[in-house]
Amino acid sequence: MEKRANKYYLTLSLKEYANGETKPAKELGIEFSNHDEIFGIIQKMKDKNLFEDPSEATQFALGLKLFSEIKLKHRKNPLFEELNEVFPIFMKKLKSL
Repeated sequence: MEKRANKYYLTLSLKEYANGETKPAKELGIEFSNHDEIFGIIQKMKDKNLFEDPSEATQFALGLKLFSEIKLKHRKNPLFEELNEVFPIFMKKLKSL
């Protein structure tokens, strides 16, 4: 039986290029699932005040959850070999803050 997971849809829009141009517009939408309720995690990261800019807490939480879910699903992939030892330590440290 497959574990239940929250289902999300994420839209990423390029608002402005580094040179100031706004065209060509680009947008990407992806559907994904995650065992965690990501909005709650984003709020927890904001509440911890780890970064001066609250939007960085959102970026951090979102990036970490997207990355860690893939890492968990593919933990035996050689790409993640070194991370399998240190990532749990990092996560425990983060959760203890």
